[in-house]
Amino acid sequence: MKVSFIGAGSMAEAMIGGILEHRVVKRGDMTVHNRSNQKRLTALEKKYGVKSAQTLEELLKNPDVVILAVKPKDVLEVLESIQPLITKDMLFISVAAGITISLIENRLGRKIPIVRAMPNTSARIGQSATGMAFNEAVTKVHQKKALDIFQAIGLTISVEEKQLDAVTGLSGSGPAYIYYIAEALQQSAEEIGLEGHAAKNLVIQTIIGAAEMLKQSSETPEALRKAVTSPNGTTEAGIRILDKSGVKQAFIDCVKEAAKRSKELSRIQDEISVAE
Repeated sequence: MKVSFIGAGSMAEAMIGGILEHRVVKRGDMTVHNRSNQKRLTALEKKYGVKSAQTLEELLKNPDVVILAVKPKDVLEVLESIQPLITKDMLFISVAAGITISLIENRLGRKIPIVRAMPNTSARIGQSATGMAFNEAVTKVHQKKALDIFQAIGLTISVEEKQLDAVTGLSGSGPAYIYYIAEALQQSAEEIGLEGHAAKNLVIQTIIGAAEMLKQSSETPEALRKAVTSPNGTTEAGIRILDKSGVKQAFIDCVKEAAKRSKELSRIQDEISVAE
């Protein structure tokens, strides 16, 4: 399988590293291009052994898969540039946030197999939670190729495209929510007397341990929480403060707001496309 990346940022690098580590694609069959940063391309060549392309024409010479990994603001310009070079034999994968399948189809001007995916930044360490949706031209063979790519960087689920806004609000933005919790836990630990290094290590292991319990247990998160919340104990005292402060509802509202913003960004991009 020959894979071409349009874009060479952090998400592209995370995917390249995962794909190569899992031997989904040979180094010589992966090519990367970005608009202007030759230094970045040289660094990726040296680190991963992939090829770089100086032009889009060179990049898009008969790849099996084309992965669009550029910032949303650059997508319309890129799609216009590659339109004459894309063929119906290529599987087109977009990881650009807020860019709908219909926008890509309209800009490319032809019906080709398109996958829209939403990984998260944990792809960097092979632990992404990725949601992906397909257009009607995607076959089972195409789906297998897409799954091979995204399973190389973590967990992957298939959803309807309309559900990708929810995926964005939950797992796309989710790492930031966990870091937010870790930030608060570490600050509180330091304020009650633990030095920084010890506090950080305890916070990290606590989060890892709880996540592994969630993964291995058949119990619900609520049941696991109640199991460690003894009546009149220390955990109950802490939970009481969280409930009083409305923390659970705040996180629910947080995810809903992020999903709402994702939907708004998709609509804005579609409106810009139509206007142009």
